[in-house]
Amino acid sequence: MANVRLKRITKKFDQTVAVRNVNLEIFDQEFVVLVGPSGCGKTTTLRMIAGLETISEGEIYINDRLVNQLPPRDRNIAMVFQSYALYPHMKVFDNMAFGLKMRKVPKKEIKKRVQKTAEILGIEDLLERKPKQLSGGQKQRVALGRAIVRDPEVFLFDEPLSNLDAKFRAQMRTEIKKIHDSLKTTVIYVTHDQVEAMTMGDRIVIMKEGLIQQVGRPLVLYNTPVNLFVAGFIGSPAMNLIPCRLFEESSRFHLGMGGFQIPLPDSMAHDLTSAKGKDLIFGIRPEHICEKGADYHHSLDKPAVRAEVNAVEPLGREISLNVNIGENSMTALLSADTEVRPHQNIDLILNLEKAHFFRNVEEGGEAII
Repeated sequence: MANVRLKRITKKFDQTVAVRNVNLEIFDQEFVVLVGPSGCGKTTTLRMIAGLETISEGEIYINDRLVNQLPPRDRNIAMVFQSYALYPHMKVFDNMAFGLKMRKVPKKEIKKRVQKTAEILGIEDLLERKPKQLSGGQKQRVALGRAIVRDPEVFLFDEPLSNLDAKFRAQMRTEIKKIHDSLKTTVIYVTHDQVEAMTMGDRIVIMKEGLIQQVGRPLVLYNTPVNLFVAGFIGSPAMNLIPCRLFEESSRFHLGMGGFQIPLPDSMAHDLTSAKGKDLIFGIRPEHICEKGADYHHSLDKPAVRAEVNAVEPLGREISLNVNIGENSMTALLSADTEVRPHQNIDLILNLEKAHFFRNVEEGGEAII
């Protein structure tokens, strides 16, 4: 297997810059996910690694070998696309074996590799079928198998699960991770789905407008986003992000936003001193809001805020509430046994020890804490 290094990679389409000065190192056997909204440059970055797009500036190394000028076939990579790209007139066996035949691998070795890969993927009984006889999930396994039999140094995945329904997507996420753990491969995986990124990646690379915003392990990104974009992108439901102002009263910091105020924990005072009196963005995740008196979170001695319920969404083990707190709309995740109805008032506690504060977008949106 191999490591992959991107050094100051830039891609321009005429006057449009799709990827800007990207520096990234992907370690041997690591599973790295590139994630971001449409147009952020993640697929273009993947295609440059594959050799399907030329590089405007910078260098790409695979296994410490400069590959800028190498055609895709000489980079020893395998790519799985969003569309399965199976040959409809060929049986599954021949689809999986096609690349090996083009490389003139001996027939005995081809049969051995295809059979072994089919066993890993659980598709041994499909080898004599044609693609039209397969379900979407089975076609995806065949596409994976075609990549695996090549025994490449790096696997590249371009949104491979986007054509599957929710149940199969969850199943295939697990299968791909199991395959990665079994083969000990280096994987670069592109998706727009942050849930997919959080559940699959050893590390996640979050991109926006061709720039890397943050790189890190899933829980690091979740718990310590570096800016407003990362905070709002990672997490489902998304983090509540509310304009606010900090002020000091009776030697204690208070948070004021949209018609209500609440004292902040003393532990935050040092980090927020420089932001006193400034307009900021307050962030809190829905799971860090609870009903007053709930025993799983803060208790009765914590200050509560009065909220008006707009909508209730049962999610099974919990409910999602859309509420108005002062002049602001927020989302809260509460226990499923919480009895609440639209237009009802409820006392909520914000777990401020888990809160985040960011500078305004005009000032860069960087995290303060």
